[in-house]
Amino acid sequence: MRSFTFHAPSAVYFGQGVASALPDGVAALLGPRILIVIDATIHSLGLADPFIASLHAAGSAVSLFDGVSPEPPDSNVEIAVGMARDMSATGVVGIGGGSAMDVAKVVALVAGSRQPLDQLYGVNVATGPRLPLALAPTTAGTGSEATPVAILVAGNAKKGVVSHHLLPDVAILDPELTVGLPPAVTAATGVDAMVHAIEAYTSASPNRNPVSQGLAQQALRLLGANIRRVVDDGYDRDARGAMLLGSFLAGQAFANSPVAAVHALAYPIGSRFHVAHGISTALMLPHVMRFNLPNAASDYASIAADIFPDLAETPLHERADAMIRAVAELISAIGLPTSLQALAIPEQSLPDMAAEAMQQTRLLINNPRPVTPEQALRIYQGAYR
Repeated sequence: MRSFTFHAPSAVYFGQGVASALPDGVAALLGPRILIVIDATIHSLGLADPFIASLHAAGSAVSLFDGVSPEPPDSNVEIAVGMARDMSATGVVGIGGGSAMDVAKVVALVAGSRQPLDQLYGVNVATGPRLPLALAPTTAGTGSEATPVAILVAGNAKKGVVSHHLLPDVAILDPELTVGLPPAVTAATGVDAMVHAIEAYTSASPNRNPVSQGLAQQALRLLGANIRRVVDDGYDRDARGAMLLGSFLAGQAFANSPVAAVHALAYPIGSRFHVAHGISTALMLPHVMRFNLPNAASDYASIAADIFPDLAETPLHERADAMIRAVAELISAIGLPTSLQALAIPEQSLPDMAAEAMQQTRLLINNPRPVTPEQALRIYQGAYR
């Protein structure tokens, strides 16, 4: 068995209502002056108020930045870092979806290290240290609370900060924070978590490892069994909890066995046309899987029944192909767009999108089948109608 490394958050708290009462030691970890980066909707709904009240009760001074944009630009980080420095922040909390958590992660790093943001993009170029960091997801999809990755839009392109310094000290997984999430957001984030698990399981990364693969399979069992339930009933708390845990496990899986071409081809859709990340990854998933089939059929066959138990009855040599069809049918059934045309993306943009996707070398290197510029364009063309 080849060598590998595996990184994870220092502490994880999971359970209904766990965000309503401050877990032991969290206030002391974060210190007396805390910047909270929070999704504006979560803030306006008051869902995080009990957690914030717990920080106040522990004697902490709290400032809030709720100006996070979808597909956050680097300017979000710069503004929040200014707030952190003005208050001499001793800790950072991120509450929200992937955008809020990614911004919080980079804010903690920039404010703690004084390393300029434009020097952080890339893999393991951050020097650290960072401020103490706690993350509480309000969607079940990004897995950002489990990963050493943050994605920002710099100029017109998505760029990643990848560093073990971004792993939080504390991940707080409270299904109550995801209750009532709209069906469209639930569907998109849920499929995004499935993409993380599928790409982690099939990753060609040198750090592909059995721990990530086991987590990916467990994530797919939880996600596959519950995604339709939460789309149909956003107040099904058991299903919400299963989705949140599945998303976290998928996040741990791809944090250590990185994602690949689905994400590389999804990024231009988000950065150019402001399409939510979960929608763009869901749209590209079956098309990239079809492209990868010559190199990944055995891996797809191995996980097919984790998502779709009925496929256990399908002959092994047919199972990968059946899984791809089932994935496409699921995406359509839960109401997500199934073509680039449906997103009003101009067909003449496809060559530029393919060129941009090819710049995501840190992702494409992990794909089980190498992707050329011409093949990237053909995948987009296949996804257009």
